Amino acid sequence: MAVAPRVLVLPYPAQGHVIPMMELSHCLVEHGVKVTFVNTELNHGLILDAMATRDSELGGVAMVSIPDGLGSGDDRKDLARLTDSFSTVMPGELEKLVGRINADATGSERISWLIADVNMAWAFPVAKRLGLRAAGFCPSAAAMFATRIKIPEMIRDGVLDEGGWPRWRGTFQLAPAMPPIDTSEFSWNRAGDPRGQPIIFQLILRNNAATHLAETIVCNSIQDLEPGAFALFPGVLPVGPLSSDKPVGSFWAEDASCAAWLDAQPASSVVYVAFGSFAAYDAAQLVELAEGLLLTSRPFLWVVRPGSAGEELLERLRRRTAPRGRVVGWCPQRRVLAHPAVACFLTHCGWNSTMEAAANGVPLLCWPYFTDQFLNQMYICDVWRTGLKVPRPAGGGTVQLVGRDVVRDKVEELLGDAGTKARALALRDLARRAVGEDGSSRRNLKGFADLVKGSAS
Repeated sequence: MAVAPRVLVLPYPAQGHVIPMMELSHCLVEHGVKVTFVNTELNHGLILDAMATRDSELGGVAMVSIPDGLGSGDDRKDLARLTDSFSTVMPGELEKLVGRINADATGSERISWLIADVNMAWAFPVAKRLGLRAAGFCPSAAAMFATRIKIPEMIRDGVLDEGGWPRWRGTFQLAPAMPPIDTSEFSWNRAGDPRGQPIIFQLILRNNAATHLAETIVCNSIQDLEPGAFALFPGVLPVGPLSSDKPVGSFWAEDASCAAWLDAQPASSVVYVAFGSFAAYDAAQLVELAEGLLLTSRPFLWVVRPGSAGEELLERLRRRTAPRGRVVGWCPQRRVLAHPAVACFLTHCGWNSTMEAAANGVPLLCWPYFTDQFLNQMYICDVWRTGLKVPRPAGGGTVQLVGRDVVRDKVEELLGDAGTKARALALRDLARRAVGEDGSSRRNLKGFADLVKGSAS
């Protein structure tokens, strides 16, 4: 009889990467695989604090941590600085962690596999040195993975210069059935301060060079959702949309009162607003957004992430939007989007949010902030046609606000569009088929679990 192996799971150290890898981990546990999940020390502490526990096991997943090289007061939203630090420090720390675990373990308790985020592909050479088998996990759209892998061809064809910057301005499409994207919006050029772009771009090139060391790559997507991207990379296996009813490693405590508030709202009436774990807007924009939501005369649930607005402003927003609007710090988003009261989702277009909305048939109003969110917006608005873009102000000036009237008008336009809603429901049905009995994602996930388990036979 096969003995369950133990795998080490390593996400990129950001909330939007931790959650889908934790969902994958829970799925593997259900298939009989033992999982040890590696967070950075800071993120490990955030997750335990959010759960109000010091128990380092999460729904059957053992959690451990290693340092990322930054100090307690350093800004980890500066992606270039974070990247530079963890690229230097974490390979050695990961090697030491595996050594400590395996020195004290016997048999199946020893680490035999590493499953790493493809954005942390520097870990694959570490795995090979230690005699571990390796697999990659893509937490973004397959189109995002394809675009990054194809960088050398884009340089050769004159789309990019050697530093990753566009040589011309216009719309670029990597392959038929893939989303078109403005050449000014490639993810590595929209990751914060442009001065940090070389660090981000070099990490992507190093990741690309190490990807071949992974025996397989699984992706939180659906075959029929991205046929063009999966045709380019048929070896990448879609296993999405991933989901779990167990804790998924939230960095902030979830406001459990959201469910009761939603229960009190009419069906298909609520505008849900959330911009993920990174997006930041100034006070003037938050005020315009609040006023725009109030102008819709619809109930709304608005997530204002802890630390993204000062306490005084937050209290102003709460007072101004009550009683029709509810402002919370963090919420169980998957359950919110599944609630029948939710009519639409005003979103930053992170891939997790995009997939969760697709899985629940929720139309999207798109307000991307950085990295891959612009590509995801193109999928939503131009390929699947399940949402609308929030128009961005044109012209110069340092402050370009999206005005309250624009917010109101786009919400009303989206909710008045029966075709968009119908296409969103069609995506929901597609997602359900993928994870249903004999669905493509379900088969791929079982095959992946069987591959991992086969190592311990």
